[in-house]
Amino acid sequence: MAVRMRLTRVGSRKNPIYRVVVADSRSPRDGKFIDIVGRYNPQSDPSLIEFDEAKVKDWLGKGAKPSGTVQRLLEAKDLA
Repeated sequence: MAVRMRLTRVGSRKNPIYRVVVADSRSPRDGKFIDIVGRYNPQSDPSLIEFDEAKVKDWLGKGAKPSGTVQRLLEAKDLA
């Protein structure tokens, strides 16, 4: 089972808000996930980026691969 850290959309129409989740790579974007490790709101100024650092480091240590967007968010918060 390949585990990925990726974004799941939870915002309403024309108001995107995302959760950063750990999920099986075969599950759909807004489908089943294993753990919530952060959130991202691109609408605010500046963009809101929050992570539970302990969970992120734990999952990265277990071999979870971040998606491209999540990798950029992690780099912005100096976690990657």
